[in-house]
Amino acid sequence: MAAVYAVKTTGIYCRPDCPSRRPRPENVVHYESAREAQAAGFRACRRCRPDGLPRAAEQAALIEKTCRMLEGAVTPPTMQQLAAALGVSGASLQRLFKSATGVTPAQYARGRRAEQARHALRRSTRITDALYEAGYGSSSRFYAQSSQRLGMTPRQFRRGGAAEQLRFAVGECSLGSFLVAASVKGVAAILLGSDAQALLHELQDLFPHATLLGADAAFELLIARVVGLMDRPGEPLELPLDIRGTAFQQRVWHALMRIPPGTTLTYRELARRLGRPTAVRAVAAACAANRIAVAIPCHRVVRTDGAASGYRWGLALKSSLLQREGSALPHHGPVEG
Repeated sequence: MAAVYAVKTTGIYCRPDCPSRRPRPENVVHYESAREAQAAGFRACRRCRPDGLPRAAEQAALIEKTCRMLEGAVTPPTMQQLAAALGVSGASLQRLFKSATGVTPAQYARGRRAEQARHALRRSTRITDALYEAGYGSSSRFYAQSSQRLGMTPRQFRRGGAAEQLRFAVGECSLGSFLVAASVKGVAAILLGSDAQALLHELQDLFPHATLLGADAAFELLIARVVGLMDRPGEPLELPLDIRGTAFQQRVWHALMRIPPGTTLTYRELARRLGRPTAVRAVAAACAANRIAVAIPCHRVVRTDGAASGYRWGLALKSSLLQREGSALPHHGPVEG
């Protein structure tokens, strides 16, 4: 167990980072572990709980339990129900969950149900049956939000995206060739490479049934913003994004967007922040499945030894992006979020 300090005037021992008011130095006794402090007659602080898991581990475990509850419920529990079951306040749970995952528990639950709807739509012969199987009590409510949930209507989804329209353009930038594709919701793909024709084939593989349209004046402005993002990846730039993926993938991608430019995380650190410390391979797979390069900065995730491995568009591009942001080595200090 970690070292602690005890306060003689209160009879309490605390973690070194306890948020309580600092005692006078002459009243402090240091111990190597909570067990030693307890043997000396001190009791644990109720704020920092030095007799339990480290705070980061406790928070990760709390997030993990929240995810399991949301995934296992037929009807998503309310915030009050979650908080009561987990023994925390609703405000604290909301803050911790969003800080770690980038989404609220309610958003995560909606994403999870949409993921179940995707699977059910592929299996079921009737759309209504699929939606009820996924836990939607009202199909009309899902239809009203289907563009947000699936990126298209349920009927279009079952047809493999038929009738969906994507505008796209291929160009050159300082990183090489790039392709940008966007739906009415926002950028659905930013692909990088050295062969423009190969990028077009990749887009067709990603959206096999969509109708591909050329750029118009508004789309040209969007392309200019994307080129600026790739030339200066460390500068903040808001782009409308059409993010499509499973609930877990979207958690990972939102977490990626919270890594500040100029810093990196390892796959293990990212998994820990998501409350899934054993899901390192799943996190790496979600990073590899990202189809919106740079805007969703999967290039900021590296191996434990700092090697820039596992980039969908090649290690040379990943290293170039990291160098432009000034973060060629892994960052092991605290990163907000």
